[in-house]
Amino acid sequence: MMGLHQKQTELWVEPVNLGKRVPEDHFLRKLNKMLDLSFVRGEVSRFYGRNGNVSVDPVMIMKMMLLLFLDNVKSERELMKIIPMRIDYLWYLGCGLEDEVPDHSVLSKARARWGAEVFERLFKLSVSKCLEAGLIDGSKLHVDSSLVRANASKNSIVERACAEALERLDEESGAEGQADDRDDKGPPNRRKVSTTDPDATMARQGSGKSEPTYKNHRVVDDKAGVITAVKTTTGMVNEAHELPALTQEHEENTGCKAEVAVADCKYGTADNFVELAARKIRTHMGDFRSRQNNPRQQGIFDHSMFRYDKQTDTYICPADQRLYCRHLDRRGLYEYMTRQGVCSQCSLREQCTRSRTGRTLKRHPRQPLLDRARRQSHSPAAVEDRKRRQHFQERNFADAANHHGFKRARWRGLDRQSIQDLLIAGLQNLRLLVRRAFIPSHSPLFEQLMAIIGRTTTLLASGALHAVQNAYSL
Repeated sequence: MMGLHQKQTELWVEPVNLGKRVPEDHFLRKLNKMLDLSFVRGEVSRFYGRNGNVSVDPVMIMKMMLLLFLDNVKSERELMKIIPMRIDYLWYLGCGLEDEVPDHSVLSKARARWGAEVFERLFKLSVSKCLEAGLIDGSKLHVDSSLVRANASKNSIVERACAEALERLDEESGAEGQADDRDDKGPPNRRKVSTTDPDATMARQGSGKSEPTYKNHRVVDDKAGVITAVKTTTGMVNEAHELPALTQEHEENTGCKAEVAVADCKYGTADNFVELAARKIRTHMGDFRSRQNNPRQQGIFDHSMFRYDKQTDTYICPADQRLYCRHLDRRGLYEYMTRQGVCSQCSLREQCTRSRTGRTLKRHPRQPLLDRARRQSHSPAAVEDRKRRQHFQERNFADAANHHGFKRARWRGLDRQSIQDLLIAGLQNLRLLVRRAFIPSHSPLFEQLMAIIGRTTTLLASGALHAVQNAYSL
């Protein structure tokens, strides 16, 4: 049976009012004033019966989970020890000095019972609050991902037992074109699994060793850095595959049409360029082709030197020979080649190809959209946006790591990791909202703060960020 916490008032009113020990500008006072968590009871009521033992109030449980990540308390056991010693915690929870603090297992049981849905609602509520406060523009979004180390020891890693596990992993991670060119066992990282957290997959960050990880994908709005979309996957998932869904979630959560998408070259695949171009979103992403360094293509004619003839559906090479459409390859691209023997007798062969069979070209079925999107990605505005995105997203992830323990999973399992990421992202939005809670969006100070955020990239480059932080308490 779902319980309802009776708020204790005798310690927070005259003549003995410990609430005065909690400053008026305390974060928890502002948070309590702005964030109504009563919706939690309605969201989770179906998980409780009408008879039996009375539970801890779900609103109180949610507040405890927020406190756990707000101050990055190392464990739930530790949180329960801290609560009786913190007047601000007791005030926020509405508890008296003599109230019994719930057992730490209450939080883990609640997470298992509720699932991630109620935490998604909390995150979306934080986005809507920021939208009401004028902190979201919605037209330009920055996308990035970061690895999160799983709560699993390296000693728990073993070889996967069967090929079915590898196939299931391919489906979950969205692997493309790997099934045909791998051996039966697969790449080393895919052959290993943690016995303590099987949902986590092996991945390596930088030059370090591979370890069990998850991956957090985020969309950050350009105006004030509000996180508008979040998704959690295993560490092996290709982040490029998540871009369309994240963009769609951004539009749903903000109610704004995305006009510009900014990301690094990991997201700049042909499919993403075409998808966003078809949705009339400017693609200020890096071009993935810039990362490819194929020695066989160095010193030969670039693709741009071949002219496409739309009437005959052929390409004309620098030697005025035609390349005809031969077939559709396994990646869904049309392949063009000359007639047999044409390239072998060409005087420009050494400058054009190193293949025995002659030069081949690939063409996307929606090539005009792809060409337009790639031109946008190489524009001066796109280059400037990617510089801004680098500082914007790194600052966002660094804030999550430094204040909320983002880089290490507290719990095990993909669903529980999703809850952690949603709580942290929601808290970051709420902290941003609280800092601007009492500044009207039409005031000169608000506009001044927004202008400062817009100049962050320049300030970072000049080393003046700390001066701004001290002057404006950002």
